[in-house]
Amino acid sequence: MNAPAAHWDEIGRRIMRDADTLAQYTETAPLITRTYLTPQHRAAAMQLAQWMLEAGMTVRGDAVGNVIGRYEGLAPGAPALATGSHYDSVRNAGKYDGNLGILLPIACVDAWNRSGRRFAHAIEVIGFAEEEGVRFKATLLGSRAAAGTFDMAALDNLDSDGVSMRDAIDGAALGFGSVDVMRAAYAREALLAFVEVHIEQGPVLLNENLPLGIVTAISGATRFMVEMEGLAGHAGTVPMGSRRDAAAAAAEITLFVEQRCSGAPGLVGTVGQFNVPDGAANVVPGRAAFSIDIRAGDDLLRRAAVEDVLRKINAIAARRGVPAHVHKTHEADSVPCAPWLQNQLRQALRDAGLPLRDLPSGAGHDAMAMAAVADVAMLFVRCGNGGISHHPAEIMSAEDAAHAARVFSMFVENFQESHVS
Repeated sequence: MNAPAAHWDEIGRRIMRDADTLAQYTETAPLITRTYLTPQHRAAAMQLAQWMLEAGMTVRGDAVGNVIGRYEGLAPGAPALATGSHYDSVRNAGKYDGNLGILLPIACVDAWNRSGRRFAHAIEVIGFAEEEGVRFKATLLGSRAAAGTFDMAALDNLDSDGVSMRDAIDGAALGFGSVDVMRAAYAREALLAFVEVHIEQGPVLLNENLPLGIVTAISGATRFMVEMEGLAGHAGTVPMGSRRDAAAAAAEITLFVEQRCSGAPGLVGTVGQFNVPDGAANVVPGRAAFSIDIRAGDDLLRRAAVEDVLRKINAIAARRGVPAHVHKTHEADSVPCAPWLQNQLRQALRDAGLPLRDLPSGAGHDAMAMAAVADVAMLFVRCGNGGISHHPAEIMSAEDAAHAARVFSMFVENFQESHVS
């Protein structure tokens, strides 16, 4: 779309306004928390559906709560170039993680619709209902359903109130039931590709003063929840050598995760949750529970680290007399972005007069799951405050939103269906 700068500036401002509006749908005002199938989550879905309709799209939902807007091509029923991201959030989140990748293409479709422009292909904007895994400790639920790889065993996962995912879906008035989840899957022939626009959630673009970057691959990840079962005792009467301290065992494992995942480029390990249930200042901890998250763009590197960590857990548990119960909650291989799509994004950046920057994604995204049903690509957008994300201090600028909208529009308008290198 050869539009003046003022056009893109207005689209950038609209994206920021819509992000502010969507932030009002939260369980923890004034902070943002929007977890899967809560009333606030469903209200956000309705807001997205309204914006899609106003932009000239037909709107449908599915059995997991995904919201899909379709902007028809010149020929009805044409295969679609799909885009989108997730509208759930972590607890006390920022405004742009996930949301940007839905709001930006809605704004672009609205502009095309107002000018009467359509393409040989359809465009589908997907608001994925769940990506973060906060409520039911299972991630990428929306995109896995769309890709046909949803793990039906996850329907038995319970939230903190003992509600199963199955019951949450069946009670959400989606127009479907949990038995219909697999019907949410796209047929491969229905999609030409999937392209996700997302904030970087890191400092690379910010540090290099670049507005946009092209993702080359999404790192694979392995996650565990671990519970250490020790023996509670009085802090003043149990000798140090006789203790079966669950928290100390968990802390030793935490330090090993840090040690093992340091020094290898691209490998990272995190213990993001650490809990001592029923803990007290004068009690030797009898139980401790914690999470482990290990990621790398190289799957062999990640798997080797995971194996070492699991061996160390067993060794520490045996030495300290504190049994470990390990439950794997997530496993995803790294996903390369399709070179033919990367090349078309690079051309769009050139056409927009912007510098090129390729970079990997250390965070997981819906594009990882969608790779099972279509070739994928990602466009990263700079975020501020040192690249902080998953936090209320997460920021981006209207100017960068405008740059991203312009590049995304150029990509769509010049999209070549064949795999041109």
